[in-house]
Amino acid sequence: MFRGKNYKKARQGFEASKQYSLREAIDILKKIKYAKFDETVDLTVNLGVNPKHADQMVRGTVVLPHGTGKTVRVLVIASGDAIKAAQDAGADIVGGQEIVDKIKSEGWLDFDKVVATPDMMRHVGKVGKILGPRGMMPNPKLGTVTKDVGPVIQSLKAGQLEYRVDRYGIIHMPSGKLSFDADKLYENILVILNALMKARPASAKGTYMKRVTVSSSMGPGVRVDVTAVRTELDEAKKSAILS
Repeated sequence: MFRGKNYKKARQGFEASKQYSLREAIDILKKIKYAKFDETVDLTVNLGVNPKHADQMVRGTVVLPHGTGKTVRVLVIASGDAIKAAQDAGADIVGGQEIVDKIKSEGWLDFDKVVATPDMMRHVGKVGKILGPRGMMPNPKLGTVTKDVGPVIQSLKAGQLEYRVDRYGIIHMPSGKLSFDADKLYENILVILNALMKARPASAKGTYMKRVTVSSSMGPGVRVDVTAVRTELDEAKKSAILS
């Protein structure tokens, strides 16, 4: 794979074979940055699970304490009193079947997250092939199919993210922007890692969290010491970070 000179220079800013503490890894990302835009900090976690088995599927949601740094546009498909509740909670777009028709006929996707009330799911199902592959399909297990839309909208706006292990047993998640203070990135990532640890399937055997890597949108990945992560999680549980 071709790599530009800036990437190669950044790559020389740390030892590729070394595993760093999470704080050290974040500091390295900040030190080696070269892009002219505010990059996203990505977290990659290799898990010791086999997603081919339903009982080893790792999936859920987590709210980042300092958000993602991205403005989230929330669409709510609802009826009745839920429409006003959605508007009051700060939803960007609120509507009913006409919204579904617009998505179906125009391929309209000017939003990031979708919340729906249960009675509207018979309509939303008609655009499942459009929303599903993009990770936008409302799902009761993730709380995005609900009668009480207000709290869900607020969580999504605050930085709620969905995580789902891919077929290789890997989870990829944004964890903030490189412009964030190091402490805020640290806390965001710890909250994600803690959620993944809690989501460990009972049927998963052996080492669960096998590898952790942090990277920026344009930069190389920095390995994080998994043993140190476990210690940091234990310490964070004693503080307000994971309370």
